[in-house]
Amino acid sequence: MTSDDRPSVLFVCVHNAGRSQMAAAWLAHLSEGRIEVRSAGSAPADALNPAVVEAMAEVGIDITGQRPKLLTTDAVEASDVCVTMGCGDTCPFFPGKRYLDWELPDPAGRGVDAVRPIRDGIRERVEALIGELLPR
Repeated sequence: MTSDDRPSVLFVCVHNAGRSQMAAAWLAHLSEGRIEVRSAGSAPADALNPAVVEAMAEVGIDITGQRPKLLTTDAVEASDVCVTMGCGDTCPFFPGKRYLDWELPDPAGRGVDAVRPIRDGIRERVEALIGELLPR
C-alpha cells in the first residue's frame, strides 16, 4: 500500500492516450479519491486521442489536462495493482504485485462512436476493481 494506506492502481497501455487514460479517469472519479491512480504507456503518444477525450466528456469527466506519460519501474513498484491493456511484456514485473490484463479494443484511429462501448466496458471493469479494493 502507499504511505497514506490507500490502495494504488497503475493502468498501462502502449500509447497512454486512450484505454489507460479512460481507466484512470474512471477510477479517480468513481473511487472519489479513496484509491491512488496512475497511468502510463510503454511508448507514449504526443497527445490524448481526441475521440477518447470527447467520449469521457460525454459522461462528465474532463481529461483534457492529462498527458501521456512514460511507464517507469518506479510507477509499477509504487502500485499495488498493475492493469495492463495490450502492452505485452513491456510492463516490468515485481513479485508481490497484483497484475491484471484487460483485453480491450484499441481506440486509436477510431471515432467517438467506436470509443463509447470501450469507455463503457472500462467503467464496468473499474467498478468491479473498486469493489475488490474497497470492501464495504
